[in-house]
Amino acid sequence: MTGFMVALLLLVVASAVILRWRRPAWYWVSFGVTFAALRVLVRYASVMEACGLTVPPSRWRLSLARMTNRPVPEPRAPRIMRLRPTRTGLVLRLKLRPGQDAFDVSAAADRLRHSFGMYGVTSRELRSSVVELRMTGYDVLQRVKMPATTDSRPMRIPVALREDGAVHYRDYRAVPHGLTLGATESGKSVYQRNLVAGLAAQNVALVGIDCKQGVELFPLARRFSALADNPDTALELLDALVSHMETVYELIRAEQRISVGVPDAEIAADIWDLREDLRPVPVVVLVDEVAELALYASKDEEKRRDRIITDLVRLAQLGRAAGIYLEICGQRFGSELGKGITMLRAQLTGRTAHRVNDESSANMAFGDIAPDAVLAAIQIPTETPGIAVTGDSSGGWARIRAPHTSLREAVNICNRHADRTPDLPELAPFRPVVGPLPSAHVPLSKAATATA
Repeated sequence: MTGFMVALLLLVVASAVILRWRRPAWYWVSFGVTFAALRVLVRYASVMEACGLTVPPSRWRLSLARMTNRPVPEPRAPRIMRLRPTRTGLVLRLKLRPGQDAFDVSAAADRLRHSFGMYGVTSRELRSSVVELRMTGYDVLQRVKMPATTDSRPMRIPVALREDGAVHYRDYRAVPHGLTLGATESGKSVYQRNLVAGLAAQNVALVGIDCKQGVELFPLARRFSALADNPDTALELLDALVSHMETVYELIRAEQRISVGVPDAEIAADIWDLREDLRPVPVVVLVDEVAELALYASKDEEKRRDRIITDLVRLAQLGRAAGIYLEICGQRFGSELGKGITMLRAQLTGRTAHRVNDESSANMAFGDIAPDAVLAAIQIPTETPGIAVTGDSSGGWARIRAPHTSLREAVNICNRHADRTPDLPELAPFRPVVGPLPSAHVPLSKAATATA
């Protein structure tokens, strides 16, 4: 019996070692979460004191100890409100003591990571005096596995996994316009495919501008209401979008319901305040390489370029209420692209930067909203494509990685939801004509044939 128990113990240890090496997620669920929770609870008081996260005993406790001739009370650490295991780590909710600040906990996050033996620790303040520590037990970005269920809503889709194990959502109603930067082979195209795949199942019109002869967006044409693969067609398409936006504003104005008897909360100010039967379908505009729209080599091309940038700026400034959202991608997005670029970039609140070639490219993404994220963006290694840094105007940022989605998988998803593709009258001339596989290359234009 003793020999059997020893053999069983050795088998369990060997299984744990192999799982930790080959399947860290399985190891965490089966063994790691229990060990980590015990480690946190046993070491908690000493770790908090070593990290300077304790406060001295209050005066009344000192006075009570002197009056009762008891030992001097020890410093007090933040009180544990809840310790919750997750599929990637632990969530520790703390109640701060008087005199403590959430910044103190955030500044000690790296020391807490070492002390508790976790892979990563991030801190955020939930409300006054309540802080949440999200601790990850392994590198969740090494092999991205999205959870089976996510909190998807209209115009809110899961696109990546954060380094703390949480799902990163692209919420167009909260952050209407976004900018995605990244060098060649940095994972920018995979991130864009995840966006399209997530939006394909929703009631939304997709509009694409891909000046690389349509190689990125052309295969997904069955789910697109409009596509353009060259600057000339892109200008006409953007003009049509501006006209569509003006038509939507006329509808909102006609249905505003601003009579005296209507409560303020029911006055229509954007398409989401309209009745569902009147609400126009929202539009997401994906620009694959913005530099191709801004470059020019002649006077005529310069005039076209100025009109394109003007239309994009107008859509960025006014499109949110009309349900028009911009998703602009590129390798660089600096002032060298000409006038109006800086104005356009200022309207793109959501910023995502994959691996970039230089520090100035990272500054273009985060220099004006989250300077701390610049260093994180330039430190993304070459051998880990898909890892990116995301931030917004609030100053917060996080490392994320989108699950790998092949072009074939994205095509299949778009084909499956092709019946959801809405017909917009203003964009009808730019609707790709989907037909059989052509025998020769057919350039994408107003009457091009798209296959998927």
